[in-house]
Amino acid sequence: MPKKKTNKAAAKRVRVTATGKMKFSKPGTGHLLGGKTRKRKRNLRKAGVLSKPETRRLRVLISS
Repeated sequence: MPKKKTNKAAAKRVRVTATGKMKFSKPGTGHLLGGKTRKRKRNLRKAGVLSKPETRRLRVLISS
């Protein structure tokens, strides 16, 4: 049986932490920033953490 391939599209979007959580960069920082508040832009800079169900779903795609 052939090996399972890593889904590269998913692997490029998340990083796995030492405890097994998945971090991702939040969308919405590319353009049209003039209409967003200072607080909103500041909060978008912080990394987001995926929920447990999403982490389980993505682990299947990333684990090779």
